[in-house]
Amino acid sequence: MPRNTLLRQLLEERHLTTYTAFEVQFSRAARNLAEEAGDPRLASVAVSSRQFDRWMSGELKQLPRPDTCRILEELLGRAARDLFASVSAYPPTAPEPLPADVPPSPQADPAAHDDDPAAIVARARQLACGNVDQTTLSFLASRINVITERYEKDGPDGLWGQTSSLRSIGHTLLAGQQPPSARRELFRITARAGGLLGYMAVNTGAFPLAEAYCAEALELSRAIGDLDTELWACGTQSFAAYYAGRYDEADARAAAAVDRAPNHPQAIRLLVNGRARALGKLSNRNQAERAIGQALELSDRHDVDPGLTSCISFLPYGRARTLANALTARVALQDTGHVLRDAEDLDDLVEKSDSAWSRSLVRLDVATAVLQQRAPDVEHAMSLGQQAITLASPLPISSVRQRSRDLYERAAPWRSRPAVREYGEQLRIWGRQFPPAEAG
Repeated sequence: MPRNTLLRQLLEERHLTTYTAFEVQFSRAARNLAEEAGDPRLASVAVSSRQFDRWMSGELKQLPRPDTCRILEELLGRAARDLFASVSAYPPTAPEPLPADVPPSPQADPAAHDDDPAAIVARARQLACGNVDQTTLSFLASRINVITERYEKDGPDGLWGQTSSLRSIGHTLLAGQQPPSARRELFRITARAGGLLGYMAVNTGAFPLAEAYCAEALELSRAIGDLDTELWACGTQSFAAYYAGRYDEADARAAAAVDRAPNHPQAIRLLVNGRARALGKLSNRNQAERAIGQALELSDRHDVDPGLTSCISFLPYGRARTLANALTARVALQDTGHVLRDAEDLDDLVEKSDSAWSRSLVRLDVATAVLQQRAPDVEHAMSLGQQAITLASPLPISSVRQRSRDLYERAAPWRSRPAVREYGEQLRIWGRQFPPAEAG
């Protein structure tokens, strides 16, 4: 049985029972104490996870080093010798009973103003403070940006652990106390971390998990009125339904979100990635083209980035990203001439991007369009398909796997040709090497 120390009791009261949550607050206290004491050395004092576990279990033969004790005292407001003593050594003090001949005190007169002014101010300060400061919030928000910027280089497998840890920190801190402004920011960060996990789950084919994470992101973003994150999460729900083959649902989810905020920058993604692509699969040419036109009009109105923005970014879709999605919608509509013209215009922007996935997906779209021509160029289409697989092989995602298989199925009438057989063999080898993941 762990020995119940005052330290453990106070950490439980403050929801700091995980090493990650404790380390954030210990570092904050160390920085504050270093500034107050004029001793920069204190800011670098750290506690290992192993040491923290020993403290929580009460396994301590002697007090920690003096600097560590000073920071703990700063954090918890009690002397170090008391913190590491058993709670039983400090039982609550019961009031002494009054002698039988002493009557109870009369009801206090409110006019006497017996309240302690210092206690009132101290309580107000406590309510205005919390378990997270602006430096910590800025750091957590910066991790969201790092993940979105690195996503197309490291993929879901490389970033799942970091994103999951970020979400866990958010949940732990939210169990404590913050002033309203800090709490709102913490809600936003935690909602976005959960939303990123939802997007990653789609890219690994784990659709039920994606739905759960997106539902969490929606719940948290709506609680603080964060429309930007809410619409992004709705777009990711539509994205998940599309790759699960539920095209009616993908369109309906995106359309409902657009109706909520038709002029919002996030509506660009909802229109072209959510509605247009799903409507293309449903062979609804007029509505798909209307959605593409609305997305491009919004892009002009909001003066978006002309380039190929990250697929997972919370920023508005860049124009090249919008055009690439329109290309996919028109492939489904078999609008071959339009696809080949747009692909030529996109080629320079896509090839200059760092996104191997985007280059792979555009090649697969063009390859499909080449097969849709009146005079199909089978060899060229299969060459593009092989290039696409080679580009995506280091970091396979479900969208590339799905479109690669779709291309092979479309090439069925020419299965006897060497180019198609070679592409099919490369596809089979790749499929064995990278089976779809069930989760991140």
